[in-house]
Amino acid sequence: MPTPSLASLPIRRLTLRDLTACADLSEDRGWSREEYKWGLLLTAGKGYGIDDPDGGLVAACVVTEYGPREQPSLAAVGMVLVAERHARRGVGRRLMRHVVSAMGTTPLTLHATPFGRPLYEELGFKVTGRAEMLRGHFVPTGDRPEVATRAATAEDLPSVVRLDEAVFGADRTHIVTRLPAFADQLRVAEEGGRIIGYAAAWPNMDTHVVGPLIARDTATAKALIASLADHTDRPLRTDIDVRHEELLNWAKAHGLASVVSNAVMTYGTTELPGDWSRRFAPVTVAAA
Repeated sequence: MPTPSLASLPIRRLTLRDLTACADLSEDRGWSREEYKWGLLLTAGKGYGIDDPDGGLVAACVVTEYGPREQPSLAAVGMVLVAERHARRGVGRRLMRHVVSAMGTTPLTLHATPFGRPLYEELGFKVTGRAEMLRGHFVPTGDRPEVATRAATAEDLPSVVRLDEAVFGADRTHIVTRLPAFADQLRVAEEGGRIIGYAAAWPNMDTHVVGPLIARDTATAKALIASLADHTDRPLRTDIDVRHEELLNWAKAHGLASVVSNAVMTYGTTELPGDWSRRFAPVTVAAA
């Protein structure tokens, strides 16, 4: 029986049953397996994939929608992967065109590596910003934090959700309410009994990823990162909007090193909603 052509293979929705195949695909492309992150993305968002007749996946990606369920105001695209044996044959382009068509008029955003950026530009995505990935063991200093932080409680969750929507510019309750179970740490910054920032640290392979990081100002962001670092022995990893130059320099001075800088791209909108000055890092660039 002849092998079907790649162009004839159907694109289908992925589920948690595809978790291992998605992790295998990540590993195939030289990425970490990141099964824990895939689990979040496949439950909080929509996965799309193409099955390989020989087993596994030809390609996959995830789309995380924000805002009203009936008409999302923003969707983030991430984990766009094509198996090495099928690379450079138009599969990624076909998968992305399917996503763009499926999302209709909903504006899209993604973080693009230098390798992936030409494809997204071909599809009409525009560069609207940059994010710098940092990684390393946080080295504390003798400086006392200027802002009080503490572990979040269940009673804090409604306030955290409201703050997040005001800063992010769209409702992402389905992400924020998963954080207490998903993250190893969820901390808030407080002033006068009012929550002025929050951050999570969740496990990804041998690191703790810091994100989301929402804060009133840079001092608050610093205090949240330092408080998360105080409660882990793992290296930290985070992706900081390059416009937050002071925070980037501070993090580097405390042991975190730059790994890569990726382009933030949008489709259907010229800029992301919300208040970038209080949005320091995403939960993950795959659901930015």
